[in-house]
Amino acid sequence: MTRSFETVGVVGLGTMGAGIAEVFARAGLTVIGVEADAAALERGRGHLEGSTGRALAKGRLSETERAETLGRVTLTTSLEDLADVDLVIEAIPEVMDFKRALFTDLDRICKPSAVLATNTSSLSVTEIAATVTRPGQVVGMHFFNPAPVMRLVEVVHTVITEDGLAEEVAALARRLGKTPVSVGDRAGFVVNRLLLTYLNHAALLLENGLATRDGIDAAMRLGVGLPMGPFALLDLIGLDTSYEIMCVLFRETRDRRHAPAPILRELVTAGLLGRKVGCGFYDGEEPGPSHAVGQPSVSSVAVLGEGAEEFAVRLSAAGFKAELADDADVVVALSHTPVIELAAQLPHPGRLVGLHLVGEKVAEVASTVLTSPDATRAAEGLVRIIGRTPVLCRDRAEFVVDALLYPYLNDAVRMYDSGYAGMDDIDAAMRLGCGYPAGPFETLDELGLETVRDGLRALYAEYRDPSLAPAPLLDQLVAAGVRSIRDLP
Repeated sequence: MTRSFETVGVVGLGTMGAGIAEVFARAGLTVIGVEADAAALERGRGHLEGSTGRALAKGRLSETERAETLGRVTLTTSLEDLADVDLVIEAIPEVMDFKRALFTDLDRICKPSAVLATNTSSLSVTEIAATVTRPGQVVGMHFFNPAPVMRLVEVVHTVITEDGLAEEVAALARRLGKTPVSVGDRAGFVVNRLLLTYLNHAALLLENGLATRDGIDAAMRLGVGLPMGPFALLDLIGLDTSYEIMCVLFRETRDRRHAPAPILRELVTAGLLGRKVGCGFYDGEEPGPSHAVGQPSVSSVAVLGEGAEEFAVRLSAAGFKAELADDADVVVALSHTPVIELAAQLPHPGRLVGLHLVGEKVAEVASTVLTSPDATRAAEGLVRIIGRTPVLCRDRAEFVVDALLYPYLNDAVRMYDSGYAGMDDIDAAMRLGCGYPAGPFETLDELGLETVRDGLRALYAEYRDPSLAPAPLLDQLVAAGVRSIRDLP
């Protein structure tokens, strides 16, 4: 049958739940919002009035539209008032016992045809569905915060979801002005499974001393074009929330990449939860560019590697003398791979620094175990003189940007290959849910499958983590000479 969704219930009117209620009401649906007690109900009313008031001030709603939106929402403290709704969505805390108890009550109260939806961001929809007598009518409908603004909705189906129901819920999401993506029931779904694993990996690299907090954030923001660096984003999400999601992922997969980084546990235990408490990875200050260093105390530079001639011309224009590697004050090796073997071949190995140009704005400055501090400072200054932001790092496989980017792309390939989300949906989810300039498969096509495969092989050889080995599908595509993953039949 084809369902008609005209009246919906929203249980839990915190910031997220109130936002979801607003989205339904703005689309013309009748909404019944439920909270636990009168005080929570008034807070929910405040969220609704505040959000619609901000939309009015920004010109997104007229006075009439705001009044009509608020007029479509009825607030109550009784779940019994949901008896006749066509769909109910819960937005209560991410505690499985709470959700299962609520769904047991909703199953008893709501009419037999009602669809029961959860806004969980990472918990098992199947486990929630197992609580009720109508498990085929349970779906995930994961909105993103702030719900009135964010366009993405993850529609989650389980192995027992009725045929066609996910498509009907996706059509409802489009009616709300949202872009739905259809995903299977895996911990974290698409966005959190890819995003939090990447953020956790950044925390591990920081803990291992690959680069600094500010350096990693600058590398990913300026080098890749992401809206925020990983540590600024972790602070925004909340380190406790991030830690809990990683725990959920690890419980399901037992994959080392999903084990929360020890630094996350330590910060959470210490109560340093991010912006919500004013201190996390950042101590209340906004992340920004590092201070410039002075003019390098070198006069001669040798440049090695691919693109050396063009780079040497730029340095000459800035007043530096080109020399042979044996005689130069500092030796710059343009490379996307570790340079220690090259350094060991020079008479003055302490003068060599690796340099990896990323995009148009960033240069990764890689110091080997032999590089002198003076050579590192000199290279940092040279990078600034040519108008790039230096990111200091250790001489490790794929340095910073690619060490974070390639495993994220690999995870997306594994996700697609497992069959629980399509390429277009995964791309749309990461663009709309995270504000990424491109989805992972669009990025794969831009970089090239072989480039990413080879980078993953280098990471695996360096770190010996099985999850860093190229996904079998990626290996097979490269071996078959396929240029784009979208060329799959």
